[in-house]
Amino acid sequence: MRYAQGGGLTDAERTTRERLRLQAVERFESGQKNADVAAALRISVRSVERWRRAWREGGEAGVLSKGSPGRPRLNEVQVARLERELERGPLAHGWTDQRWTLARIKTLIGRLFHVSYTVEGTWRLLKRHGWSWQQPTRRAIERDDDAVEVWKKETWPRVRASRRSAGLGSSSKTGPGSR
Repeated sequence: MRYAQGGGLTDAERTTRERLRLQAVERFESGQKNADVAAALRISVRSVERWRRAWREGGEAGVLSKGSPGRPRLNEVQVARLERELERGPLAHGWTDQRWTLARIKTLIGRLFHVSYTVEGTWRLLKRHGWSWQQPTRRAIERDDDAVEVWKKETWPRVRASRRSAGLGSSSKTGPGSR
């Protein structure tokens, strides 16, 4: 069974697949061969072989669904502790400024709970628990608006000005600029 582009099975598809595995277990118990089970349930022989091995090793519990692979890896107590640590700020955790980035939060989760998240997974975790990206409500105290305006009017036009070529040129050996 091929999975959709977005990833694994939905809950309904997982339930249907589990029902198939349990039907296969009934056939295993009655002594049917893998090929017969595969033909009767209209699935591949390889899947039946995998299910039979799981059934032999773990019984009926071995073929039951393990649930969604995308379930959260931090429990509510850990999330509450993470929130407390985030409120303490990045300085308390060894960073040199007061910016929480997703990469820093990912690192903090790894340090505190020995759990690895991707940056995207970190964002999903935070979003799921009501966190959002923030913007400063005011400008930095050190900002000099007059100096910024002077830079925009005088320096930026020089930086932005297009480069002028030294003259005609050509990369061709036979071009007029190469003679």
